Amino acid sequence: MTDETAGHWRGWRAATEAALYGPDGFYRRPEGPGGHFRTSVHASPLFAEAVARLLCEVDEALDGPEPLDFVDMGAGRGELVTGVLAALPAGVAARTRAYAVEVATRPAGLDHRIEWRSAPPQGITGLLFANEWLDNVPVEVAEVDTSGVPRLVLVREDGTELLGERVSGAEAEWLDRWWPLSAEAGVRAEIGLPRDEAWASAVATLDRGLAVAVDYTHTADARPPFGTLTGFRQGRETPPVPDGSCDITAHVALDACAPLDALRSALPDARSGAHLLRQRDALRALGIAGARPPLALATTHPAAYVRALANAGESAELTAVGGLGDFGWLVQPVGIPNPLA
Repeated sequence: MTDETAGHWRGWRAATEAALYGPDGFYRRPEGPGGHFRTSVHASPLFAEAVARLLCEVDEALDGPEPLDFVDMGAGRGELVTGVLAALPAGVAARTRAYAVEVATRPAGLDHRIEWRSAPPQGITGLLFANEWLDNVPVEVAEVDTSGVPRLVLVREDGTELLGERVSGAEAEWLDRWWPLSAEAGVRAEIGLPRDEAWASAVATLDRGLAVAVDYTHTADARPPFGTLTGFRQGRETPPVPDGSCDITAHVALDACAPLDALRSALPDARSGAHLLRQRDALRALGIAGARPPLALATTHPAAYVRALANAGESAELTAVGGLGDFGWLVQPVGIPNPLA
């Protein structure tokens, strides 16, 4: 941001957009997101292996297309797509077209097989995977005033806030449907409409295959009363200040992202529609169990025991209650059965 904009009031959506994705924005820094916070991708290579396994299941459901697409949305510095390519069977890897979608420039030394893009390609046949992408799609913040009226929150570059105009139009409709606010002064919500639209646009790039969004989430039955907007810098949570010095993120209402007639997680048969589940359940379905190896293995095959024990620890972190295992997975098939239903 410039000195001219530092004292300007604007909504959190515009302020976050500039702070994260502007010319000097946080996501354009050379260290990338991995320099400031740890995702499932950074926690263990087992995560990329599970995604590779899911891509193989999609490939099977597609009856082995030629070629097979894998799109990594919000790719950071290409860590996930690199790990997926390395974990694929040789035959599948040979016909996989890999795409990394990110606003930052292509990192040096990235595998030449990966196409670096600012937007996903059209006509995808395969798997589109968005790991912690939607939480960084900027949104407006609403807060209830002393008269019980939800108003947009305005912010300056230094993080100072004040209440602006009343929430209206499509944003008010979204709040009424997905995050109705009480009349208590000070309660807040993040208006997830831009995320719904971003997800719909991403899913629309698929001709056939599967789209998966993985993120911190909450659902309509348990929305946080004061929102979740926060910042991260160098591995620590920090106040969300939109000056480009920190990440700015908020949990995602994943239940609002899928079309209403497609979200069928509460129904007995969800194989043809979108499905919402926790990461621990998704990863267990993909073979990430977290079970400790038998102690007898330490005597018969000590090296194998050590490797298995390390894998068990990493699996446990990826599936932990109160940690990464609580992430939501929104799984939306297009023209194929849902492999995780």
